[in-house]
Amino acid sequence: MAGPFPGMDLYLEDPVLWRGFHHRLISAIDAKLGTILPPRYVSEIEERVYVVESGRDVYPDVLVKKRRRRKGSPVSGSQTSPSGILTADPPLLLSREQIDIHESYVEVRLVGTPHPPVAVIEVLSPTNKASGTPGQQQYLDKQHEILQSPTHLLEIDLLRRGAFTVACPHFPLSERAEWDYLICLNRGGQNRSEVWPITVQERLPRILLPLAGKDPDLTLDLQEVFDQCYDVGQYAHKIDYRTVPAIPLSRHNARWANRLLREQGLRS
Repeated sequence: MAGPFPGMDLYLEDPVLWRGFHHRLISAIDAKLGTILPPRYVSEIEERVYVVESGRDVYPDVLVKKRRRRKGSPVSGSQTSPSGILTADPPLLLSREQIDIHESYVEVRLVGTPHPPVAVIEVLSPTNKASGTPGQQQYLDKQHEILQSPTHLLEIDLLRRGAFTVACPHFPLSERAEWDYLICLNRGGQNRSEVWPITVQERLPRILLPLAGKDPDLTLDLQEVFDQCYDVGQYAHKIDYRTVPAIPLSRHNARWANRLLREQGLRS
């Protein structure tokens, strides 16, 4: 069964759900490519790893520890040791743990050649869109490297929160009221971008994936891949559609979503 929305399920933008969904979507794209790529091509899932501090809005995970007050010690006022030396009140301790972030992406390669990948497919994560983070900087460095090469770059951004980071400099990124999600294709060696802007109310598009030389482009039905991922991940049982989504909607889209979910019996 497909999800309740015609395209992207906006509840999956919740950082709690996104990490698992991202891995499943990458795996589903790779599996689909295995059925449609010509025989001389293969796809592989690759991974980059970097360290971030918890406690940011990206993947919040702050561990709070409260130090117990020593029995018999005053709640306020000065505190001195037997030697008459002033001692500090016990502070509240906050532990900011470091987290290893693993991000997967798909590479399409020609079989048995040492050349760079023919194409790279990225599904952006919150860390890629959070300004000033190691995740965004690593992503931008990788993006710049690919754009200077003959490799095609296909970027899929299904997140409304954060700065749009896809490489489409001629697209009016400031006019976000007209769209919510963005898919961008940059063909290797060409100074142009092909863009699919999408709203939350639209079906995910059928997008192009270029190959090498004169081989024709592949068409990847992103909605079909998404629906398979939604079913395998059992998100119909994991999401409580009676609640409001973690990433707020505009008033217009909130009314639309409420009506749609009520019609399907998922919200009273």
